[in-house]
Amino acid sequence: MGASNSNELANPMIYNTLPHTDIQVSKICLGTMTWGNQNTEKEGHEQMDYAVDQGVNFFDTAEMYPIPAHPDRLSVTEKIIGTWFNKNGNRDNIVLASKIVGKSEGTKFIRNSGFTPESIRNAVDGSLERLQTDYIDLYQLHWPERSTNYFGKRGYRHDVTDHWTDNIHEVLQTLRDLIREGKVRQVGISNETPWGTMRFLMESKVHASLPRTITIQNPYNLLNRLFEVGLSEIAIREKVGLLAYSPLGFGTLTGKFLGGMRPATSRIVLFPQYSRYSGETAVKATEKYHKLARDHGLSLTHMALAFVNTRPFVTGNIIGATSMEQLKHNIASIDINLSDEMLEGIEAIHNAIPNPAP
Repeated sequence: MGASNSNELANPMIYNTLPHTDIQVSKICLGTMTWGNQNTEKEGHEQMDYAVDQGVNFFDTAEMYPIPAHPDRLSVTEKIIGTWFNKNGNRDNIVLASKIVGKSEGTKFIRNSGFTPESIRNAVDGSLERLQTDYIDLYQLHWPERSTNYFGKRGYRHDVTDHWTDNIHEVLQTLRDLIREGKVRQVGISNETPWGTMRFLMESKVHASLPRTITIQNPYNLLNRLFEVGLSEIAIREKVGLLAYSPLGFGTLTGKFLGGMRPATSRIVLFPQYSRYSGETAVKATEKYHKLARDHGLSLTHMALAFVNTRPFVTGNIIGATSMEQLKHNIASIDINLSDEMLEGIEAIHNAIPNPAP
């Protein structure tokens, strides 16, 4: 049987160590990508205040936030975090992660030159200015430059027009220099594949002066457990911590879309292009997970987040919210313990409907 559904945090926050470092981070990581679009600056500050009061010390952002990226609100999320740091003077109490965009048609207005030394330096300097800080604790490559299977692509199909040149050594050299200058402390990757992850790791093993990749930020939730195929073994054996994003599948795993419901302020209504977790099979799986949670006296939200928290390869569970009620409920998932019976029920559903939303 799970714990209560209370929005109040009963037990202390759980902390993990970022792999290969002595940096302690809260298991619950505060995602920020709605601030500046779905949320105002005031609401972003309120979320950060509450999260810190609950023991959260780990924030994740990116130069392209808020989502969806748009020239009229470019990098506003980082600016909101920066004004909060300036107001509170508590920068050193927060482990701050940000990201540089990769090449993309949709983000050409940010930059489209890939991970060149100049691009990386410009991105870091821009983030530092907006964040009103002189260092970023964890700097991540938001998605690969090369053509590969990320953002909902189930399998790899080689694109013969992709003339990507392997520049990972140069990328790590640039990041090493930024670490030596004190602008970045550690580096990570995001939306990566097993091949890409090992490619980064091997480069730093062969060249000891290059920084080691310590985290990977990929999607992971009840509807998308593809990280377990290949990447989970790498994460455990090589000690690369997963920062799990979309643990609620764009809100699908709150159950708020069941029965054809479409709340007007929900992300998939405001931004219908984000349909990754809305397919017919994903809905069927969600219905089954919802019943399992209800049968054990839990909200689907709590069961979904608590499941991510149980995984041995997860270092941080990146939650996000557009309301304080949602935020309180999400953070309180740290207090939920799933019984063996619930975990067996989750596996039974997963075996019947595996990964319906890659």
